[in-house]
This record gives sequence, structure tokens and C-alpha cells, in this order.
Amino acid sequence: MKIFAGDSKGTGVGTGVGSRAGGPARRGFTLIDAVAGLAALAAVAAVAMPMGLQSRVQMRGQSSASNLMQIGQASAMYALDHEGLIHTYTWTGPRGSFPSYKLPDGNSYTAFNDTQAAALQLRSILMRRTGRIDGDHAIMNSSVRLPHRRMMNLILMDYLDRPFPDPLFADPSDAKMLQWQANPLDITSANNIPYAPGGDFSGYDSEGGWTGEGVRQRWAYSSSYQTTVFAWQPDQPNTPPSFSPGIYYPTQTTPHLYPSSFPNVFIAEGRNYAEVAFPSGKVHYFEEFDRRQAGSPYFAYDHARPAKLMFDGSVNEWASGFASESADPLDPRPRWRQRYVPLHEFPLPLTGFGEETLLSMRYRWTFGGLRGLDYPLPAPKGFEPAR
Repeated sequence: MKIFAGDSKGTGVGTGVGSRAGGPARRGFTLIDAVAGLAALAAVAAVAMPMGLQSRVQMRGQSSASNLMQIGQASAMYALDHEGLIHTYTWTGPRGSFPSYKLPDGNSYTAFNDTQAAALQLRSILMRRTGRIDGDHAIMNSSVRLPHRRMMNLILMDYLDRPFPDPLFADPSDAKMLQWQANPLDITSANNIPYAPGGDFSGYDSEGGWTGEGVRQRWAYSSSYQTTVFAWQPDQPNTPPSFSPGIYYPTQTTPHLYPSSFPNVFIAEGRNYAEVAFPSGKVHYFEEFDRRQAGSPYFAYDHARPAKLMFDGSVNEWASGFASESADPLDPRPRWRQRYVPLHEFPLPLTGFGEETLLSMRYRWTFGGLRGLDYPLPAPKGFEPAR
């Protein structure tokens, strides 16, 4: 005897396709079923969306760490080719006489100090690598901003024959930097370049020197990552006679500018990897913002965990609060602390405009210079607290 699914004489289970005499009738899909299904989907989405977002954030963090790892490898390659020197601008000011440098536009320019010489080298690199030598978009002269502050990356970009702009030097979570890189010729307020003409700048850093066109046209070639100050200048100041190295130091009014210890500062002939006393505990490059935490905290907040490249080539996300306190190189005895005031289009302080919290600048302005120690070794238990 054949037994059919749903046959009243058999033991099979009804398939729900059609109905047979004596078998169960097919039940329709009711509104209650639809509501229940939608509720289940919403519950799944509520769990999956944060997981997906967290996964994307983690992937961006891994990409940023990969960027820093490659920057470390490039810096080591540069050092091998340059007798151990840490990459920096190599054009210098006068050493007995005033040097003249010829740029791709065919003109020669005199450098009266090391900062001006570095600014000329930066301009020469950009002219040569972008082809912007003349015309409406020619790279203009600009020596009003310290080239070392945000644009040390150009030395490695040129050395490695990297593209200009270069995504290697942009944190994948730094959407604004990526926008600037995608539109290097757009330096108007429409592109929200810091201190571009127009817009509301109330509450932001009020220093007005960023408005110069020569400064703004360089912004797309800057970096999300910064090198520490002592990677390119002396550990301690020297009082001249003439042509002696000077020093840059932090200023209380803004975290974005470095005054010099005397007007015509001469930086140094270059720092060497051999000078780094604790390579695994000394920061070389770091993200200015921890963009993987809520609010993208500035690196100086204790709980911030920006990716950091150490001088031994390793990369970590150790909390800034574990790092040694910062110091003013002109007076290293007091601990140096200051407020974070944002540039336009940069993340706000965690409690908004006007925050009075004084922050240690940590590894940017460090005790001991290259010979100092930013993070204790060996790392104590609990050195990397969970987020």
C-alpha cells in the first residue's frame, strides 16, 4: 500500500502542498505572522548593525596600523640609504654663508635659516612631483608654517616615488583628509579646508595665519599622522652665537603652532636612529586623533588609543594615559599641559567648544628627547586596558 504524506491512513507528515480528504487544511499567512516576522528581522538587524559597524571600524584600524607599519619600513629604508638619519628636510640655512636653492620654476631663492630652507625644499618637491610649476595652480611660496609640523611625509613620499597626494599617509577613518586628497585643487571654503575664506570659525583656533593660499594649497599633501618633535630637532635648546641650533617649543595659546627659541632658528643637521635609546618605547609617528572611539578623542586625552609607530618599527594602540608626561624643552622641570582647541573641520573637544581640560601632550613634547622613554618597559600588567 502506498502511503502519501497527509494520508489519514498513513503516518507521514503533511507537506502543505494542496490538501487531501481527511488531511489538514492549509493555513493562510496572517497579519500577526507578518508583524512577528518584521519584529524578528528588526531584532536581528539591531544586533547585526552595530556588529557590522564595529567590524568596519576594526578593519579601518587595521588599515591604519598597516599604513604606519609601511611608514616605519620606509623610514628604515631611508636611514639605510642616508647613514642612519631619520628622514627630515635636508636643505639647510646658512653655515657661514647664505645658500641659494634653484626650484623647478627656474628661479633661485635664498634661505636665511633652516625653516626657510625646509619650506623651499617642500615647495620644490611639490612642484616637481605634481607638475604644478606655473599657471593658476602653481605651488606658491609659503614659509609661514613650519614644514616639519604636518608635512614630514613628503620626504618619504618623494624617496619612495609615491603618488601625490598619497593615501598611505591618510588614516582610513579620516574622511576629511581623504576628501582633501581627492580634490587637491579645491582650496575654497566649499571644500572646508581649515581657515578657508568664509564659514563660521567661532570656537575654533583663532590664529589667522592659515588663511594664506600657499598654506591651504598644501593641505591635501599633509598627513593624518604626525612625527614627534624630537625626531627632527635638538633635544635641548642652545643659546646662540650665530648659526647655532635653536629649538621649537609648545605655546599655551594653541596646540597647532610651535614658536622658535630665537627668530632665525637653525634646527639641526639631522637626527640619527642611533640616538634613540629605547626604540620599542619611543614613539616616532602617531595618529593625531583616535578615530575609532566615540568623539574621535585628541591623542592627549588619557583614554585615547591612537595608533603609534615606535622607533623599532612596531605599531600599537597603547592608551596615552600610560605614556610619560610631556615637558617644555625650554623648561623641562614642570609638566607641560594645555587645552585642545580644534582647527576648523577637525574633531571637537570631547565636551564641546571652550573645554578647559588641561591635557598632557605626551610623546609629542617628551622628557629626554630621543634619549627619553615614552612608554615604560617592560610593559606592566594591564598596560593595554580594554576599550
